[in-house]
Amino acid sequence: MRDGVKLFTSIYIPTDQTEKHPILLTRTPYSVSPYGKSFRPYWRNYMLRYCKEGYILVNQDIRGKYMSEGVFEVVRPFNPNKKTNKDIDEASDSYDTIDWLIKNIDNNNGNVGGIGISFPGFYATMIALSGHPALKAVSPQAPVTDRFFGDDDHHNGVLMLMDAFDFHVAGAFSAPSRAPSTRGARGGFRITDQDNYNYYLNMGALPNLTKLSGDTMKFWSDMMDHPNLDAWWKARDARSGIKGVKPAMLITGGLFDAEDGYGAWNTYKALVKQSPATNSKLIIGPWYHGQWSSKDGTHMGNVQFDSNTSLYYQDMELSFFNYYLKGKGADTLSKATIFFSGENKWRKFSQWPVVDIKPTPIYLQQNGKLSFTAAKTPKPTFDSYVSDPAKPVPYAERVHANRTREYMDDDQRFAARRTDVLVYDTGVLPNDITLAGPVIADLMVSLSNTDADFVVKLIDVFPPGSGVDPLTKYPMGNYQMLVRAEIMRGKFRNSFSKPEPFVPGKPTEVKFALPDVAHTFKKGHKLMIQVQSTWFPLTDRNPQQFEDINKANDADFLKETIKVYHNSSKIILPVIQ
Repeated sequence: MRDGVKLFTSIYIPTDQTEKHPILLTRTPYSVSPYGKSFRPYWRNYMLRYCKEGYILVNQDIRGKYMSEGVFEVVRPFNPNKKTNKDIDEASDSYDTIDWLIKNIDNNNGNVGGIGISFPGFYATMIALSGHPALKAVSPQAPVTDRFFGDDDHHNGVLMLMDAFDFHVAGAFSAPSRAPSTRGARGGFRITDQDNYNYYLNMGALPNLTKLSGDTMKFWSDMMDHPNLDAWWKARDARSGIKGVKPAMLITGGLFDAEDGYGAWNTYKALVKQSPATNSKLIIGPWYHGQWSSKDGTHMGNVQFDSNTSLYYQDMELSFFNYYLKGKGADTLSKATIFFSGENKWRKFSQWPVVDIKPTPIYLQQNGKLSFTAAKTPKPTFDSYVSDPAKPVPYAERVHANRTREYMDDDQRFAARRTDVLVYDTGVLPNDITLAGPVIADLMVSLSNTDADFVVKLIDVFPPGSGVDPLTKYPMGNYQMLVRAEIMRGKFRNSFSKPEPFVPGKPTEVKFALPDVAHTFKKGHKLMIQVQSTWFPLTDRNPQQFEDINKANDADFLKETIKVYHNSSKIILPVIQ
């Protein structure tokens, strides 16, 4: 690199010398192993197709990880004003890598592409921001993008407890590396409790978990010191550098991606808004995290998709790179190619969000009803529930050691049966309703204390007699399929930088966006909304009083009565015309 640091890079070169070959680069914090003479097992996955197409496949340990020198930093901020050789970031490391490869690898054709899933997806975004003239096409896939608003660590400032703690502390991802080494970071430990709900409930307030991180898990400690949106978080938003991007971009993501579903939608939107001249494409399928790279994209948990969507995607990805790196074929991809669950069909659009959507409010009403028309009542009515942090609503029905990926479209009947979950539905739909874009939750609430979280779930209720899932044998009659859910910390309702307490008993609006939806509620199904205030241990618990939750103690957690007002509470649906 320009500052003298050496990054370990493995390069797989075609033996065919009859033509010049393009380079496809992946930069990773997860190791480029194997480090010896054995071959990376490309034959086990769809990357074998790139071998057959004659690509030079390059994998690189990022700075400070495994066999690379230097100091590792979780989500190293992009620096737009690099002035000296000491001013480095992941974009400059990408530039220097590409420059070295073009000048030192024989028989390359001068065209470079970048690709990566999850954290390597973040590094793919940084490859795109490198500005190297040889870089022609990049595909950030489920890219880590904004760890405060929507990726692994936080959603709307709410800590995604299991993912963040398991990854950074128990998994030791953010621990100091012992690079250069094939063994990775020091520290970490194994959580032996097979019941994650029980484990995190017994651990109590967040400072108890912070103690386990010791003084080596810097990123966890930094997160605990930055409970609100501030300059520290903004510097780590990968979208900040998306300006004047030169290579063609293919953004890939999953409708049911539990880790980084936010990143794909919002990296694409940032490209369209901040770098409009860039040739940007978006493909979203019905996938868990990385499922598009697998051999089986036919289902997710109990929900079937009627085709192998992964293979369909892999054809599109290969044709994208072949065109821009080899001059083979044509760029036939639409701006947005989106799979719609429910109807199980791919749709193609000239832009996303699509033009012909109508924001349509559906109102929460008495007796658990949803209506597209607000009812007129002589005085405000409401539903209420008691939220008890000592008995939080679980995110999934069964006992698990690790966070499941299937919760993203799991049956929600277990939650609907609880007294601290409000349930509303439309009744049987007379016609199909197709949603395309972000869903807006607009709640009018009052609290007995000074803070609360709000989880809103959008659910597709299957008709009775829907049979059983052919693979899992799960009963699908009256199945409550989670289509989309999101959490909002009430104190951030007006500002993520300057939180505010609620006034007990005062009706207050809490309005927030759920991630984009692409789903058709079929005729004969029901559209359901569930509202709750805990989602455990997927997210951390709110003490339900106004304070810095990252510094709370076990005695701070209080029961709270929450009222949700009818008709003034609504969900705004992006109905496609």
